[in-house]
Amino acid sequence: MTMPKIDNQTLELALFILVALAMLVQAIALLAVFFVMRKAAKSMTRRVEEVHAAALPLIETSRHLVIKLAPRIDSASEDVAAIARSVRAKTAEIETAADDIVARARAQAGRLDAILTNFFDAMDRAGGFVADCINKPIRQLSALLAAAKAVVESLQTAVPAPRSRTNHAPGDSDMFI
Repeated sequence: MTMPKIDNQTLELALFILVALAMLVQAIALLAVFFVMRKAAKSMTRRVEEVHAAALPLIETSRHLVIKLAPRIDSASEDVAAIARSVRAKTAEIETAADDIVARARAQAGRLDAILTNFFDAMDRAGGFVADCINKPIRQLSALLAAAKAVVESLQTAVPAPRSRTNHAPGDSDMFI
């Protein structure tokens, strides 16, 4: 019974299938990262909108209050000064809150960048490791197949007939004349 021969085309097809599977796994991982990023972006957008919605009525209320008190500035200058201090304090609080939100967003973006960088570095290392793990056995298999082929071919060749030794003396088996 003869062993089936694996030709280059079959070997290339097997390698192509392995590479395609690796690319499919990588695509699935990238898709998962995309969905996580999209969810995080939606969450950040919603939080920024909440802060904006909370700050805008306060700013509008302050603006209307200043406009309403403008005609009475001469008679109630102390009241306007107190209101101005209150508006400044609220504006400082809003600015501090906005600065805090921006700082947190930057920190989260930095963390996300570090996480993604580490993830892609790990994926790169894993891809190299998988490639090494696949290439080494394939090289060994190729060497084994080549050795098996050489053995089979050497067994298939006919053994040459022994030459007659009529010209040789009985003790001259090593000498050639």
